Amino acid sequence: MTVKDVLILLEKNKDPRGIENRKKEIIGNTDSFGIGLTKLKALSKKIGKNHELAMELWKVNNYDVKIMSILIEDPKLVTESFVDQRVKGMNKGFVHVFCTVLMAKLPFLKKKVDEWTKSKNDLIRRFGYASLYALARGGENIEDKYFESYLGIIEKNLQKEENMVKDSMNNSIFTIGMRNKNLNQKAIAVAKKIGKVEVDYGDNSCEAINCIKHLTGNRVQKSFK
Repeated sequence: MTVKDVLILLEKNKDPRGIENRKKEIIGNTDSFGIGLTKLKALSKKIGKNHELAMELWKVNNYDVKIMSILIEDPKLVTESFVDQRVKGMNKGFVHVFCTVLMAKLPFLKKKVDEWTKSKNDLIRRFGYASLYALARGGENIEDKYFESYLGIIEKNLQKEENMVKDSMNNSIFTIGMRNKNLNQKAIAVAKKIGKVEVDYGDNSCEAINCIKHLTGNRVQKSFK
């Protein structure tokens, strides 16, 4: 497939309602076909992994096209320097997808978590905690004390953090608390100490995840039995 082929594919699947909704989101000065992430993931399978095409798609000033670039990127060809360069110029609207779809598959994920969460740059720090979310969600054999240390940092700093860093920290509490019973109890305790988390998502009805509600729910608790 070529860039033109991808644009034709997305044009055929554009969603006028989604376009209007996306205008309310914080995605910066980019166009959009209004296609939801689930649909974009399905369409990406028709294209397959393609590093060269992904690089070309990233140059297109369109939100959905850039998301498609992330979805079809070949993690086997992604280097640490590539990731460092990409995040420096990335709009904050792409952070979650970039970290959960691409970063989650990279062998240096944990290294970038430890590096980025210490950054003085708000956006890079958000990348760090979004990557922590991805790391905690994965099946890697990482000792509980690693995540416990981050829970301590989050407890101390979340309510003082930049708006979207706060969001990524809160999401990390949730995925850490999903790993096992011990971390579940630790995450719940931290969430209770932090209190209600309020995040400004722009002109929409989105709310920060209620970690206490979800981590104490039956579905999560039954998963530890």
